[in-house]
Amino acid sequence: MATTHHQDGINGNGHAAAEWRFARPAKEGALAAAGDTMSIRAVRFRISASGDARDPRPVLPLAHGDPSVLPAFRTAAEAEEAVAAALRTGKLNCYPAGVGLPDARRALAKHLSRDLPYDLSSDDIFLTAGGTQAIEVVISVLAQPGTNILLPRPGYPNYEARAALNNLEVRHFDLIPEKGWEIDIDSLESIADKNTTAMVIINPNNPCGSVYTREHLAKVAEAARKLGILVIADEVYGNLVFGDSQFIPMGVFGHIAPVLSIGSLSKRWLVPGWRFGWVAACDPKKILQETKILTSITNFLNVSTDPATFIHGALPQILENTKEDFFKRIIGLLEETSDICYREIKDIKCIICPHKPEGSMFVMVKLNLYLLEGIHDDIDFCCKLAKEESVILCPGSVLGMKNWVRITFAIDSSSLLDGLERIKSFCQRHKKKNLLNGI
Repeated sequence: MATTHHQDGINGNGHAAAEWRFARPAKEGALAAAGDTMSIRAVRFRISASGDARDPRPVLPLAHGDPSVLPAFRTAAEAEEAVAAALRTGKLNCYPAGVGLPDARRALAKHLSRDLPYDLSSDDIFLTAGGTQAIEVVISVLAQPGTNILLPRPGYPNYEARAALNNLEVRHFDLIPEKGWEIDIDSLESIADKNTTAMVIINPNNPCGSVYTREHLAKVAEAARKLGILVIADEVYGNLVFGDSQFIPMGVFGHIAPVLSIGSLSKRWLVPGWRFGWVAACDPKKILQETKILTSITNFLNVSTDPATFIHGALPQILENTKEDFFKRIIGLLEETSDICYREIKDIKCIICPHKPEGSMFVMVKLNLYLLEGIHDDIDFCCKLAKEESVILCPGSVLGMKNWVRITFAIDSSSLLDGLERIKSFCQRHKKKNLLNGI
């Protein structure tokens, strides 16, 4: 059989090859960056790939907040029973309404109103496929040509990724490690202008583990009122607080500045795979209604995906029947492991923890690279740690803080102790020689 030779740009029929117009967006578009450099999941997978499959020890996942596979962190029996009962009715195999089933919205409005000085109605509640879709909804609605949004640094990268996909300009304000990761209000106000539409506050905080006081939240609300912007309150870790800390919903200050609160079942009920979240409009003055923001949210959800209908159907029973003992037990576990984490980190000299965690499932720590030989930055640290010790951490670069790392303590105490001991051994092995004060 004769061999056909093709010249560059010529196909087998002698015609010039087409220039495929879809190639450049796939390589250079916003999605390429958002799904790669702005994704904890993508970065975590790359770091995990650095691991040594020959290491007989178990891989210790200290990078993400999903302990649901661990027996001690199984969700409440009442939640499982509510879902099973909803499925067995045979009435919840249909599409839900775009904003959510009425009974689920009413139940959630009642549940959230318990911690607010006013009552929410079902019209204030929008049900979403997890907190991730809630972020997508809110950012998409606010993204208008020329506008910008204020995000915390460090922060949760999904906000930045979603802003990039919507051509919404991002400006960062700082969180202050030495002040319990409080928002730098001066920094916040200095970067806003007439095109600023909103700010994001994460409380309890991911990635820092801080919990904001009522006084600090009041200052944030006053700053938002002064700037004429709404507050997006990411409260996915709401009520996961310990010690003397108290969770205060940002909606308490909805009379000062309008608040869109983002929540989900994922963390408090330990069911991230159920993909059930919400946006709650905490706005007693009805500013978001008058400005058609709530109409825009409804319109977005009408052309978007929905959480599973049977979870809608189960929600009233989940909220009503889950016993307080379950929440107390989970908070007790997290308090115990957070104490272990904070205590053991003090013995690892190349890591500095500026603030003891008070909530969520995480703590942010700073790397002292001066003490380490051959470690270039936080990503290099995490990759080499994965390879040598089979411990997975989240590099701070993906969270906006280079040469920091995020550690989760949402894991059983024995695995946490093992992981921190491996980190200590890694630092010992890589310490610089001839330092006056060794590690």
